[in-house]
Amino acid sequence: MISNRWFKAFAPLFLSLLLLITACTPKAPSQFSQAQKDSTRRGAPAAVAKAAEQGATFNQFFPGSTKNYDVVPAQEKKGFAEYKLNKDGKTLAMLSISDTTSVPTAALKYQNSPTKIAGYPAIDQGTTTTGLLVNDRYQVKVLSRDPSFTKEDRVAWLQKFDLKGLARLKPAIAPATTTKAPAAPKAPVTSKAPLFPQKSPTLAPQPAG
Repeated sequence: MISNRWFKAFAPLFLSLLLLITACTPKAPSQFSQAQKDSTRRGAPAAVAKAAEQGATFNQFFPGSTKNYDVVPAQEKKGFAEYKLNKDGKTLAMLSISDTTSVPTAALKYQNSPTKIAGYPAIDQGTTTTGLLVNDRYQVKVLSRDPSFTKEDRVAWLQKFDLKGLARLKPAIAPATTTKAPAAPKAPVTSKAPLFPQKSPTLAPQPAG
């Protein structure tokens, strides 16, 4: 009897503690949210500008497969296209082209770069990514996925892109530029003449003294 009474008395307390611990436990991120983060980290723009090129437009500028390497499509969306570089069934690197119209800060990183690849400004992003910028707009990147794929390999594969063709690409929609309309000239200020001209006062004659 005593044990039953004790259980009934403390059961609500134990239940409240269990609910509190469950609510405070952080949930593990889903595989879909992690995949989205990885995609954005690789260079896919999170928000796409209206003027951004279609990803399919970039496909023609990627290097093709060779005897030892397979270039396989991986992802394509507006403003972004990405391919896998495989060898013997293993992914060595990711190749991508993105329109920085959606992410203007991505293009700003190249402005003061002293390094050039194939005549285009280039930078290293971390220790695994090398990119270059074409026409101040299109970012071409190679991301190492295997330690055996070195910076020299990334530079070599950047030069395998059709960079000249990409440079000749005419944007489907030019980025919007905000220009202010010229201000209307101000009308000259003119003084209004009085409606009735004022007469000069006349002096009354003074009596002779």
